[in-house]
Amino acid sequence: MTAQTSQSLQPARTALWLPLATGLGFAGVGALLIPSVREQFASEGIRWLYVLLFSFAATFTLTPASIVLGTRWGFVDQPSERKIHGVPTPRIGGLAVYLGFVSAILVNSILEDWMAAILVAGSLLLIVGILDDAWELPAWSKLVAQLAAAGLVIYSGKVLSLFPDGPSGDAANILLTFIWIVGITNAFNFLDGMDGLASGLAVLIALFMGAVALDTSQPGLAWLAVAIIGAGIGFLPYNFRFRKQALVFLGDGGSTFLGFTLACLAVKGNWADNNPIVSFSNPLLIFGVLIYDMIHITVERMVTGKVKTVKQWIDYVGTDHLHHRMERVLGNRQASVAMIWVLTICLGLAAIVLRKAGTAEAIMLLAQAALILIMITILEHQGRRP
Repeated sequence: MTAQTSQSLQPARTALWLPLATGLGFAGVGALLIPSVREQFASEGIRWLYVLLFSFAATFTLTPASIVLGTRWGFVDQPSERKIHGVPTPRIGGLAVYLGFVSAILVNSILEDWMAAILVAGSLLLIVGILDDAWELPAWSKLVAQLAAAGLVIYSGKVLSLFPDGPSGDAANILLTFIWIVGITNAFNFLDGMDGLASGLAVLIALFMGAVALDTSQPGLAWLAVAIIGAGIGFLPYNFRFRKQALVFLGDGGSTFLGFTLACLAVKGNWADNNPIVSFSNPLLIFGVLIYDMIHITVERMVTGKVKTVKQWIDYVGTDHLHHRMERVLGNRQASVAMIWVLTICLGLAAIVLRKAGTAEAIMLLAQAALILIMITILEHQGRRP
């Protein structure tokens, strides 16, 4: 069989696999919707597992439909000089992730009052992201939407409390919350540049956030984190296929929704009762890869003169993000994705250990995390040399 014939058969094999996956997914969702099954999970005290399985099954079922609809409606990412994929690929997979996440919450009746603002604001960003995937909206319009979404969450009462109460302290906390939510949302979107990278990061970040939430008796926060984990795992088989091209991308809608939701959950979370260093450091470590990449590209672009104004920074599109740099060093996209996943796990484990640490130990763990990132920076810069 010639290579050309083999390639021509690949779409047929894919077309056969997608209906099978959809059928299995529908069977799983149908079984989980049986009232006695849901009640059994609740009675056994493993409601979190039901949320995980439902979000997984729903996303796994809906993603093939997003592939078909994305192709039919023209929501397709075309190859170009600044893109790393070689074939047109639907980029509306984030809609399946969103629906899997939301359906798991609604079916389990865990939509508490504080969640409503996050879901409404996240839905707004999903819609804006899908519109951007279709018509490439100006960067400033997306930033305005992100500020509006963050403002809605802040208006509902979810604000960071790093500074003491008072007029100046409250203003500083609100400003810091805006910076955190909008910064993490964009940092997550920036890292959605290789197959499986963003969806895998969402799973890992939600995993460590869920572990902290369970440890601190925050069931609502834990359920949302588990729903993200299930939705991400349900999407990964279509988005990360090892040596094969992804069948679908998250798109800006999916990546901004996930980044925004994770950032808001960090704001809502109670990270430590008595130790401000632990409370401040836990989310920094869990989101460390995103923060590191954002700081790195900002400093490098300013130092090299690539951007000189805020507008230039917003509009700039380059191949200098962490996954691009790691690919140049390692020479392989899958290895680059795996390296970033492992780095996220290392920082996340440090965050878990930090929960039981005193002030001195916490400072040493933070220093260790900083040294790991410094080593990564040195290695990748050395790898750029001819």
